[in-house]
Amino acid sequence: MIPCHSKSGKRLFVMGLGLSGLATVEALVEGGAEVLAWDDNGERRASAGRRDATIAAPDSVDWSRIDYLILSPGIPHTHPEPHPAARMAKAAGVPIIGDVELMLAECPDARVIAITGTNGKSTTTALIGHIFETAGKKAEVGGNLGTPVLSFEPLGADGTYILELSSYQLELTPSLAPEIAILLNISPDHLDRHGGLRGYIEAKTRIFANQTAGDTAIVGIDDTEAAAVAERIDAQAPKLMRISGKDNAAADLRYSGASLVACGKPVLSLAPAKTLPGDHNHQNAAAAYAACRAAGIDASVIAEAIFSFPGLAHRQELVTERDGIRYVNDSKATNADAAERALGCYDPIYWIAGGRAKEGGIAPLKPYFPRIRHAFLIGESASSFGETLGDAVPHTQCGTLDKAVDAAHHMARKEHLRGATLLLSPAAASWDQFDNFEQRGDRFRDQVLRLTEMGDGGEARP
Repeated sequence: MIPCHSKSGKRLFVMGLGLSGLATVEALVEGGAEVLAWDDNGERRASAGRRDATIAAPDSVDWSRIDYLILSPGIPHTHPEPHPAARMAKAAGVPIIGDVELMLAECPDARVIAITGTNGKSTTTALIGHIFETAGKKAEVGGNLGTPVLSFEPLGADGTYILELSSYQLELTPSLAPEIAILLNISPDHLDRHGGLRGYIEAKTRIFANQTAGDTAIVGIDDTEAAAVAERIDAQAPKLMRISGKDNAAADLRYSGASLVACGKPVLSLAPAKTLPGDHNHQNAAAAYAACRAAGIDASVIAEAIFSFPGLAHRQELVTERDGIRYVNDSKATNADAAERALGCYDPIYWIAGGRAKEGGIAPLKPYFPRIRHAFLIGESASSFGETLGDAVPHTQCGTLDKAVDAAHHMARKEHLRGATLLLSPAAASWDQFDNFEQRGDRFRDQVLRLTEMGDGGEARP
C-alpha cells in the first residue's frame, strides 16, 4: 500500500467504493486523512466503514469543509451530466481528482510509463511489465488494467510505475507527467462521457500535456485521429516516436517482413511471438519495444520477453486447439473496432458475436465478412447484428452464449475446414447477460474446455 501522507489532516470525500475506491480509503486513512465515503452499494459502504471511513451521502455533507473529492473513474463529472457529488464539489470549489493523482503525489521520484488508447492498452501495459520483470527491473503494473495504484508498493528513483490509463482516469490526473507516454490509437468510444469525439480525443491526449524536453512520446499512426495527434505534438518538447503495426513508411518503428524495422533495418523478428498475432498486436509490440528501449533496457532482453509473453486472458486468448480447430476467447472486444482486430487474424471463422451493442453496431466490419464461415448471434443485439449480416454471412440466432458455443463447436467439427477458428469476439458490451467481459470470457472458456474434452458420444476423451 502507498499511504497518502501528503493528505494528512485533510478531509476527503471518496465517491465510489469498488476496488480502487476501497484501496483509496485505506491509503488515505493510513496517511492520516479524515475520510468520508459513499457508494450506492450497501456492502461496499460497510466495507469502507470497517476501514475507518465515515459513511455519508453526498447531499448530507458540508462541502465547504471538504478539501478534495476523490471520484471513481466510472462516475461522470461532466457528461452526459455530472453526478450529484461532482456537481456539489464544483459548486463549492472542491478539486476533483482520482487515485492516480494521489499516488503520484506520494512517489514523485519514481519513473512513470503511461499507456492509453482505445484498444490494445492492456496488452501493451502487461507486455511492458513482462519486459521489466524479465530485465530484473523494479516496477509495479496496473491502473485501469486491474490493480489499484494505491495498492502498489511505494517506489523511489530506482522504480517504475507502468500505468494503463483510461480517458476517465486521465481527466482526473492533472499533474501526470510521464517520462514515457504512449497513445496507441483512437476510435470513437465513450462519446457520451466526453461530449463527443473531440472531447474524447482531448481526454486521451492529456497523457502528453505535462511532458518536457527529456520525455518520450510514442504515438501509433495506424488510424487517422492518432496520426493527427502525432502531428500536433511533433512541435512540442517531448521526443516523438511514431510507431506502426503495418509497413508504414511514415513511422519511426514499423512492422515489415515479420520484423520490427527502424531506420530501414530490422531490429526484432516477431515471428516467434505467438501470442501477438495481427497488425494491432504488432503495433502493441512496437510500442513496448520503443518504451523499453527508451527506459534503457537492452534489445536482446526485450526480444526474450516478447517471445515468452503469455498474453492476456480474454484478449485473443487461445483457449485450446483441438482437431485442427482453434478456440479463441476475445471477450474483451466490446466494440467493432476491437473485433476487427481479431477478425483480421483468422480465416475461416465461426464467429460468436452480440451483447449490448455500441454505436454503429457491426457495420464497420463488412470488409471482414468474407472471412466468416458462419456467425452465431447472442444477446440484445442479436437481431440487429443479423440484419447487418443479411445474406452476406450465414448466421444463427442463438440467444445465449452457451447455445452459441455448442452450435459453433459442432458445425466446426462437422465441416473440418483447414485453419478453422471458433472465435468469441462479441463487438458488444456484456452487460445484458453478464456482469462484465471477464465473466463472459470465463463462461466461454469453461464451455470450450468441456466440449473439447468430450467425444462425439458425450464421453470424456482418453
